[in-house]
Amino acid sequence: MSEQEAPVFSIEKLYVKDLSVEVPNAPAIFLEQSAPEITIQMQSGAQPLNEEVFEVLLTVTVTARIGEKVAFLVEAGQAGIFRVRNVPQEDMAPLLSIGCPNILFPYAREVISDAVIRAGFAPVLLQPVNFETLYFQRLEQENAAAAGTAETTLQ
Repeated sequence: MSEQEAPVFSIEKLYVKDLSVEVPNAPAIFLEQSAPEITIQMQSGAQPLNEEVFEVLLTVTVTARIGEKVAFLVEAGQAGIFRVRNVPQEDMAPLLSIGCPNILFPYAREVISDAVIRAGFAPVLLQPVNFETLYFQRLEQENAAAAGTAETTLQ
């Protein structure tokens, strides 16, 4: 295999594409004694910039509530530009949905923690995420939905 045919995967740029911090019930929320209940949502997506360069965006949303009140809401979009060349087509989706988010996640975790601290709250430390499991769960859901659609149209 020549050097031109060898698979290439490289990080071109890592950056915060979007960051939002909201503390809608300040300053009263800082007088609350209860610990907030934290919910975390995460999604990722990739888009081609050209034949061999892709932007992958990992969006993490952290919402903290005390009772019915929102203590804070932080959303961070951690992005990366990745160069991918000579990778088989069947490996592209796993690479962009598992490999790239694995690279982006530590940066997103740091952005979230820093934003929460700057908003006046104790840091939120995101636990490690298994993007491989999430990828295969999403594939199963898509296949089940496609099978359901096929069954409906066959009847």
